[in-house]
Amino acid sequence: MVRHPLSLTAMAVVLLAMPVVSHAAAGKQTPNAPGEETAVAADAASGTSPATSEAADADTPAAETAQGSTEHAEAAHGEYEMDHLNWSFNGIFGAYDRASLQRGFQIYKEVCSACHSMTRLSYRNLSALGYNDGEVKAIAASVTVSDGPNDEGEMFDRPGRPSDHFKSPFPNVQAAKAGNGGAYPPDLSLIAKARHGGADYIHAILTGYSEPPAGKELMSGQYWNRAMHGNIIAMPPPLTDGRVAYSDNSPQTLEQYSRDVSQFLTWAAEPHMEERKRIGIKAFLFMLVLTGVLFGVKKKIWADQH
Repeated sequence: MVRHPLSLTAMAVVLLAMPVVSHAAAGKQTPNAPGEETAVAADAASGTSPATSEAADADTPAAETAQGSTEHAEAAHGEYEMDHLNWSFNGIFGAYDRASLQRGFQIYKEVCSACHSMTRLSYRNLSALGYNDGEVKAIAASVTVSDGPNDEGEMFDRPGRPSDHFKSPFPNVQAAKAGNGGAYPPDLSLIAKARHGGADYIHAILTGYSEPPAGKELMSGQYWNRAMHGNIIAMPPPLTDGRVAYSDNSPQTLEQYSRDVSQFLTWAAEPHMEERKRIGIKAFLFMLVLTGVLFGVKKKIWADQH
């Protein structure tokens, strides 16, 4: 008679303690996620600077004014600054802006893909951005990929398919370095997770270009960027006002471009974020209800003992 209520009480204590323990653990620094380690390791192996990422995000124009504080940090070789923006996907109930994601993909396709690959994405993944099957097939077919060998043992070219990975701008690392002055443009699939600040960092890099301060000399092929550690970056400014033509009447400004592509690259690094949040909310509500039920059962069983 005693073991049963005690076991229920112990279970209730464990269930009540779990959210507290999880909250405490979330406040501690944790090791890099697997994707983050992969991206950082790949960049390190290729000798790539953390600042050669092009990405930026945009919510709606109304949200563009909701900027938080500006982070000023002392880097190893100089100061850098990064605005903390109010992204649509922030918070427990945050979600991606599908229109912004499509605009961000357009910027990647028309601008960033000239130098940067996204080998961890397939064209069929674009259906999550709101594209239908026909649109996904058309996007994939717009590129030519090498396939084979055929029956004669020869490689051949064919239109892309939804199952193909995003086509890389260069066939190998050596070709990428040769085409970019010896610097390897990092793959952008996981760049939002591999860089501290995520979307904020990408947006800051894209909007951080300016003339160097008086007395600062830059070598040929170097640019001044206030968001870059050390303030010197090898990537020329990829975006300017009017560079990409939007079809939905969104502002064609550097700020909007940066927000849109940042949001797209955040989705590329965390495509299941929305689903994870939904499951977390359901699990939390279930735990609350279960805790209440167990507490009621405990009160009922022990009612005659007092």
